[in-house]
Amino acid sequence: MTPPENAAELLARGELTVRGRIREASNAALYCTVSHDGQDAACIYKPVAGERPLWDFPDGTLAQREVAAYEVSEATGWGLVPPTVLRDGPYGEGMCQLWVEVTPGAELLALVDGEEPEPGWKAVGFAEVGEGRTALLVHADDERLRRLAVLDAVINNADRKGGHLLPTGEGRLYGIDHGVTFNAENKLRTLLWGWAGESLTQEAADVLEGLRKGLAEGGTLTARLEPLITAAEIDATRARVGALLASGTHPEPSGEWPAIPWPPV
Repeated sequence: MTPPENAAELLARGELTVRGRIREASNAALYCTVSHDGQDAACIYKPVAGERPLWDFPDGTLAQREVAAYEVSEATGWGLVPPTVLRDGPYGEGMCQLWVEVTPGAELLALVDGEEPEPGWKAVGFAEVGEGRTALLVHADDERLRRLAVLDAVINNADRKGGHLLPTGEGRLYGIDHGVTFNAENKLRTLLWGWAGESLTQEAADVLEGLRKGLAEGGTLTARLEPLITAAEIDATRARVGALLASGTHPEPSGEWPAIPWPPV
């Protein structure tokens, strides 16, 4: 999927028409089309009014966090989150995100026998698969996933599941569902632990340095995040970027919070 030209403007200004509901979503997620100035596209609209309360996130803030994740993704230059805006819609203010068509057959996660992954795969941990059996959960040793693991560490993603990984036919990989991000407390939960403790790539270090500059007081990224998340959450994001640069490594599970989301898919 190549995003249409000026996709964010299309999402923000276009006429939004609800076509159906994604019933598997935990919060209200509506499949829509958006049209503006001769362009049209499919999108997802998640109204704030349809968000379920969470004990560890303020009510009515998930849509803003989704947009904040897009802003950070754009600041990295990696383009890992589909174009996402905050706008009014048929059911009030909400998040509107470009729909991504997934290409079947791109295997990024697997359960395998044995205690070590095959070449080209990274181990996450062992999972129970029924009847007293366990299998090794692995993910692809893929630079796109590695970039996403860095982004998740920056935005403190508490819910990186397998179903949130969307490969396209053009070789791109997108991550979606970023409503539970940017908490000031460490809540990183992900299936992408395969690089835990390993050195960051030089590319990642360069990107993090750019984020640090953008997140400075008065920085361009800070200005884009201020309407979306709290000052304390921006401070915590700065601290996470600084910690990643100081350590030079991918983070490891803290032990203070479940490391893998449930259900994992």
